[in-house]
Amino acid sequence: MDLNLTNQVAFVAGSSRGIGKAIAERFLLEGCRTVITGRTVEDIKRVHAEFTQRFGCDRLMALPGDLTDLSTIRHAVLQVQSKWGDIDCAVANIGTGRGQSGWDISDSQWTEIFQMNLWSSVRLIPEILAPMVRRQCGSVVFISSITGMETTAAPLPYSAAKAALLNYAKNLARQVGPYHVRVNSVAPGNILFPGGSWDRRKTDNPQTVADYINAEVPLRRFGRPEEIADLVVFLSSDRASFITGSCVVADGGQTRSI
Repeated sequence: MDLNLTNQVAFVAGSSRGIGKAIAERFLLEGCRTVITGRTVEDIKRVHAEFTQRFGCDRLMALPGDLTDLSTIRHAVLQVQSKWGDIDCAVANIGTGRGQSGWDISDSQWTEIFQMNLWSSVRLIPEILAPMVRRQCGSVVFISSITGMETTAAPLPYSAAKAALLNYAKNLARQVGPYHVRVNSVAPGNILFPGGSWDRRKTDNPQTVADYINAEVPLRRFGRPEEIADLVVFLSSDRASFITGSCVVADGGQTRSI
C-alpha cells in the first residue's frame, strides 16, 4: 500500500536502535525525509552510516542529543526547519523500562523515570506541534506500553509514566483535532531486538523467559520492531486520516483489558 508519504518530513525521537530505528527505516522506505535522533553520538553515527548505504543521504538527517533537555529540543527542531521546513510526522519514542522494583521507591527514582518516559515527550511535542496547528495538518504518535494500561510486573514509576503519557495523548488529540492535527499512541507488548531489555533477560534466563511468553502471550512469541514500525507509519499517514485520540495495542494478545 502506498501511504502517500513521499517527501514528508518525519522526526523520530529515539531512533538509534530497536523500535525507533525500525520506524525511521519504514519512513525512509516510504520516501520520507527522515530525522533520526539519539543520546549517543556513536550510535547515531552508526545508524546514519547504515541508512546512508541503503537510502543515500539526501533524505536523511542525524541529530544526536538529549531530548529530555528543552534547549536541545528547540535546537533540533530549528535545524530540521532550516533544512527541510516544518515537520509533518512526529514520533515520540523516548523512554526506558529500567527501574527499581517493589513499592518502596525513592523520590529520585520516580523523578528520573518520569523525566525519561513522560516529561521528555511533553517537552518535545509542543515544539513540533505549534507549526502543525498553524498549518492545520500533521500527525503525532507516542510510543507508550501495555504497562500503562493494566497491572504488570514492570516497575511502578515506569507503568505510571506510560499511563500518564496515554492520558496526555488522548486529551491532546481533542485539543488539536479542530486544527486537523492527529495524535495517537501505540502500546507495544514484548518486543525483542539486539541490546534490548528482553534480549538481556533471554540471555540470562532463557527458560524462564520462554515460559513467561508461552503463558502470557497467546501468539506465543515476541513482537518484532518492524511490526510496531509498520503500525506507526500507517497511523502517521493520510490512510489513517480519521484516526485520532486512539491507542493501538500491539502485544500478541497479552493484555486482558478491553
